[in-house]
Amino acid sequence: MELRQLRYLVGVCEAGGVLAASKTLHVAQPALSQSIALLESELGVQLFVRTNRGMNLTDAGRTMLAHARVVLADIERARSAVQHSAHEIQGEVVLGFPTTVALVATLPILRATRAQFPKVKLKIIESHSGFLVEWLRAGRLDLSILFVSGNESSFEYRLLLEERLALVTAPQDAPSTSEVSMRSLASRPLVLPTRDHGLRQIIDKVCAVHDVALDVIAEIDSLPNIKRAVQEGMASTILSPGAVVDEVRAGHLVVTTISRPHISRQVACATSVTRPLTPATAAMISLITAQMHDLVAGGSWPARWIGTTAI
Repeated sequence: MELRQLRYLVGVCEAGGVLAASKTLHVAQPALSQSIALLESELGVQLFVRTNRGMNLTDAGRTMLAHARVVLADIERARSAVQHSAHEIQGEVVLGFPTTVALVATLPILRATRAQFPKVKLKIIESHSGFLVEWLRAGRLDLSILFVSGNESSFEYRLLLEERLALVTAPQDAPSTSEVSMRSLASRPLVLPTRDHGLRQIIDKVCAVHDVALDVIAEIDSLPNIKRAVQEGMASTILSPGAVVDEVRAGHLVVTTISRPHISRQVACATSVTRPLTPATAAMISLITAQMHDLVAGGSWPARWIGTTAI
């Protein structure tokens, strides 16, 4: 198996067929078809189903494509690491953000990257924390902001901050007190993410320990839709205060502290222990740490800093 074959595999998939791929890859169509056929022969599986409309991946083809992209990305990381000195940081960095973090941190990190490392190309992927964990483990991400679970030995965590989750309501549904107990939430209809969502897992774990049964009337894996449902008075929710800063400032939502017990989560910058850091990735870790620190220090992210940079 050769790197050229992997590049051709990715090229055919992205172009949708051999003819289109031959133009983008600048490779003759017969040579491209032969390369794919040899790869299938070597693997002993069919990677594509050929049709009059193009080439569609088989299940084996989709698996091979995912691995091919990781291998090619690792090659590019290695090239970047040895070609560029620390004084000219450049290259692509694929960064994962949970949705609640992306709302607060994306623009400050983009601005700082453009100012400090203009030759670094950021690719930001926003998704649920569970998907980000899988993609970081598989090599599809160079680094990711994650909520520390304590059971992932294949990652190196650099702690950043700790935040307390809060009850979020419409103004008319807000409690009359500044704090509410966890047990009192059992009487409130709630909308929460589904059970495979990192936020939901943290909430469920605390509820299980303290024997609290929440009244979850709907599960929604979309933060904007959760906030819309709460604004319309359909239910309340439990979120990071940083995820609703704009809505609270505008008077559309109210945040109330949860105590007895509080629900907290730690936020960290995570990388895979199996992949060496490129200069660009290492530089982005330092930049992200500094930007997260400034967000906490300036009050844009209601949280307690626990990273190495002291406030």
